[in-house]
Amino acid sequence: MKLSEMFSSLARNAQDFEKRLDEWQKDLSNRGDELKASAKQWYESAEQRQKELDAEINTYFEDASEQVKSQWNKAKADWDVEVAKIRAKGEEMRQAAKDMHEEDVADWSEAYAANMVSYAQQVQEEASKAVAAAAEARAKANESKKA
Repeated sequence: MKLSEMFSSLARNAQDFEKRLDEWQKDLSNRGDELKASAKQWYESAEQRQKELDAEINTYFEDASEQVKSQWNKAKADWDVEVAKIRAKGEEMRQAAKDMHEEDVADWSEAYAANMVSYAQQVQEEASKAVAAAAEARAKANESKKA
């Protein structure tokens, strides 16, 4: 093979590689947009579920005693403070992560998301215990009314 043919071949291969690289970048960009859209949709859905949950909670307390309402309001205020702290800490951590290399930011974001899912599952477990306790308490209250 002549030197000129070798250079031509290398140039063609480089052009092919650049074309494939452009396609990969476009694909990654499109997938990033899809992920952003999916996250936005999930967030909007979560906001809607929160509104529905708030409405449901309000119906539980319409006939509740003042003591129950007062205790609930204090607990909710305390939880809201904790959620605000978690969000602030998450934002602080995201800001610190912005100085990392892009792939490290992606790795960090995935690890953070996994941690938040784990935390949410722990909170969900606590909620399940509360639901069970509520059902048990309601059953006892209904038995007392019958007696």
